[in-house]
Amino acid sequence: IFHLFLHTRKKMGLLLLLIICQCAINSIKTHSVSKPNIILLLADDLGIGDLGCYGNRTLRTPNIDKLAEEGVTLTQHIAASPLCTPSRAAFLTGRYPIRSGMAAFSRVGVFLFSASSGGLPSEEITFSKLLKQKGYATALIGKWHLGMNCERSNDFCHHPLSHGFDYFYGLPVTNFRDCKPGQGSVFLKGVQKDLVIPIRITGIALVSLAIVQYIGLLKVPFHALGYFLLIITISLVVLIFFFYHFRHLNCFLMRDHQIIQQPLSYENLTQRLTKEAMQFIERNTDVPFLLVLSYLHVHTALYASEDFKGKSKHGLYGDSVEEMDWSVGQVLDVLEKHNLSDKTFVYFTSDQGAHVEEISSAGEVHGGYNGIYKGGKSTNWEGGIRVPGLLRWPGVVQAGAYIDEPTSNMDIFPTIVKLADAQLPSDRITDGHDLLPLLQRKVTRSKHEFLFHYCNAYLNAVRWHPVNGESVWKVFFFTPNFSPEDSNGCYDSHVCFCHGGFITRHDPPLLFDLSRDPEEKVPLTPETESRFYEILRVVHQAVDNHTRSLHAVPNQLSWDNLLWKPWLQLCCSSLFQSCYCDYESGGSPLQVHLG
Repeated sequence: IFHLFLHTRKKMGLLLLLIICQCAINSIKTHSVSKPNIILLLADDLGIGDLGCYGNRTLRTPNIDKLAEEGVTLTQHIAASPLCTPSRAAFLTGRYPIRSGMAAFSRVGVFLFSASSGGLPSEEITFSKLLKQKGYATALIGKWHLGMNCERSNDFCHHPLSHGFDYFYGLPVTNFRDCKPGQGSVFLKGVQKDLVIPIRITGIALVSLAIVQYIGLLKVPFHALGYFLLIITISLVVLIFFFYHFRHLNCFLMRDHQIIQQPLSYENLTQRLTKEAMQFIERNTDVPFLLVLSYLHVHTALYASEDFKGKSKHGLYGDSVEEMDWSVGQVLDVLEKHNLSDKTFVYFTSDQGAHVEEISSAGEVHGGYNGIYKGGKSTNWEGGIRVPGLLRWPGVVQAGAYIDEPTSNMDIFPTIVKLADAQLPSDRITDGHDLLPLLQRKVTRSKHEFLFHYCNAYLNAVRWHPVNGESVWKVFFFTPNFSPEDSNGCYDSHVCFCHGGFITRHDPPLLFDLSRDPEEKVPLTPETESRFYEILRVVHQAVDNHTRSLHAVPNQLSWDNLLWKPWLQLCCSSLFQSCYCDYESGGSPLQVHLG
């Protein structure tokens, strides 16, 4: 009996120990799943066909491909807009940019100047704000492109630090050709084209006034003519001054609220961004963190460091892609070094498709490859909005899996908000959906029955994936006029536009079934698709429902908000000193002030 008692007590002790261990493991796993570290890697203008994991066989992207091997590849991942500013607004908020006023009714759909007054409104709730409230350390490193100031040059109302980021190191606007000497200009052609007619009209008006004044048909007060000439002269001087100094005024590097390099130097720029990302991770190994690493690659002006220049098979563009891949590898390595890989949710994407019209002045292709898909950046053809979508989280997300359901870059907002144990805002519509059930194979269908594709503020197309069907219908209400006509883009204007003579409207709309025709080659007709009018009826009803959910908001991309305002200009020295400083190589950065 005594031996039986001892044996029983020993078994009970072992059982109790196993229960305690299992509870501890479950507790750790629950904590890990509920509040992982989060790294969001965002490329700029990268084509879905530029990566090995999406079929490229000539560009070397082993580190990005590793994310695919160890995680999930989304094959129908859609950017909420085919342009930088609205796409990034949607990414951060989980909402169509039309809801936040970050979609333009004018021709220009992105911010062009650091001293514009528009930007992501302070009323918008970003995932960084919500995660910061939950104790996450938050950082944005790289490109912002969502505005800076509102009324003063130091109010920073649109700055990343005003949208939930603890730390910012990067560019407030974007990477322009004009930022890098010798790379040409994205403005010169447009400015010349747009100014020719006004200058001619002004000249004809002045000559006509002088003639009628001389022959006595009309008496024009001399001082009125003088004021008119003065206004024209001042306007031309300001315009010439601005574009002559464009690089200094708009291409600069900031750390938090301070300018540390003006103008921006491209020397080892990717290495500097990568180092900042790695140091942020290493500073926060003991707390949950959110890192958004927003690459300048592969937006023009293209650049690459000496270690990568001339090493790829696709010129400077290929060099840039391969350098970005190296950077991704460095970030993954630092996670491994600190045993953080299993505790970190990693996501890689591009803000929109490749900019196919990018050709250098020397004739070298500086735009990427969108694979089989039509069009590119600035269009809602698949080449403009179907982007890479890679998600890795070892032990939680199945390695090597593919998901061919419609997903959106807006889905990251609800996904990581839920992972952080935060609550989605209840006072507004969130258009994204939590991806985790799909990633963990708890469901097989995307919650996106409909996706609405906007060209600036104009509803351009609608995607419909019926709940009980395999087809993915896409309806176009208008399409851009490619130039030349037989090309794959708008080469004459550098980007495609969204209204007027730049588009062709379709009545009835164009209809494609992407499940059978992903290249969007052959529009369906009532003769080739028996459900043609039924599909259009359902889509129009969805549009009506969607439109009723929209509310009027201030337009952040109006001409007034887009224009350069000298009093908002950030300058680390003074305008008369050409806004020059470089504190990257040592010394203490100056506080930003108006020159």
